[in-house]
Amino acid sequence: MRTHVAIIGSGPAGLLLGQLLTRAGIDNIILDRSGKDHILGRVRAGVLEEGTVRLLDEAGAGARLHAEGLPHDGFSLAFDGRNHRIDLFDLTGGKRVTVYGQTEMTRDLMQQREAGGAPAFYGAQNVAIHDFDREKPFVTFEKDGKPYRIDCDFIAGCDGFHGVSRRSVPVEAIRTFERTYPFGWLGVLAEVPPAAHELIYANHPRGFALCSMRSLTRSRYYVQCPLDDKVEDWSDDRFWDELRRRLPEEDAAAVTTGPSFEKSIAPLRSFVAEPMRFGRLFLAGDAAHIVPPTGAKGLNLAASDVHYLFEGLRDYYADKSTAALDDYSRRALLRVWKAVRFSWSMTMLMHRFPDTGEFGQKIQEAELDYLTHSRAASTALAENYVGLPF
Repeated sequence: MRTHVAIIGSGPAGLLLGQLLTRAGIDNIILDRSGKDHILGRVRAGVLEEGTVRLLDEAGAGARLHAEGLPHDGFSLAFDGRNHRIDLFDLTGGKRVTVYGQTEMTRDLMQQREAGGAPAFYGAQNVAIHDFDREKPFVTFEKDGKPYRIDCDFIAGCDGFHGVSRRSVPVEAIRTFERTYPFGWLGVLAEVPPAAHELIYANHPRGFALCSMRSLTRSRYYVQCPLDDKVEDWSDDRFWDELRRRLPEEDAAAVTTGPSFEKSIAPLRSFVAEPMRFGRLFLAGDAAHIVPPTGAKGLNLAASDVHYLFEGLRDYYADKSTAALDDYSRRALLRVWKAVRFSWSMTMLMHRFPDTGEFGQKIQEAELDYLTHSRAASTALAENYVGLPF
């Protein structure tokens, strides 16, 4: 087989890039080691920046988002038993975020690709990348016991943190930066109305809590927990009780409890790989960087990576210009590191660390009080939360 761009991974980054390329008349093939049902069963992020929404529209996959997504003009920081609203719309001159599940975004992009007949191979085994440091790269894989080869001009590695793309790069050619955190997030999904119409981020001496949602009838809640906790030790009743302990009384009273249909513990990590280009291989999304979910930046960073990469590929095939492709890694990493900083700062501010103690708790509360009472500080927070321009 021959194509212009081989895309490894069919998460939001790979599917979004594929749709943008297809609509621009640039041939591409998507490979994924997982099956479609597994991909659509992943529970992931749900807060989209305006730039991400714009890209979905450009890809022709934004109709359901606009019909069912929940525009949010602000969020709340809860601490010291009080709730303080950050007015994103006012502080940023009219910008907002949209709550729409990553699973739904993936489904929309997948359906658009299938409707257009663009090729994709799910359940691909033994995927390997070859000669990406030369003029004629290619990808090999197996499907249903048969070997395949795709010759291409470029390879987009959108296959996540554990994927083959980054692992194919020689160790001496790549530099990585990593920070792990000494706690996890225990998250539940439940078919209950959300506690509030906007997200609540809570700092409490017992640990962090987040009240979020996927729709007006489906809620997503998190509590900070030790990394060695087991999901089976957390009954629904124990979870709801702990969540409400960490919220101001008014918010706790508004929590509607019910049976969870998904419950899991996720570790938190900050990770960046540099550079993001290696010859004709380009990394995008989680293949190149991971952020803790506190700042709602992971999915949106994948989208901005795709924006920069698509610009470069479009210019290459339209004008034979390599300028944007040559500048891809630099441009992407500038935005990545700003988002990594914001996600790290939100994580440090909102969580109880093993060494926080009473002094550290007071410092966090003082910082939160400053953030919520200084318009300059609130504006900086809001600008980062709605997403820096790309």
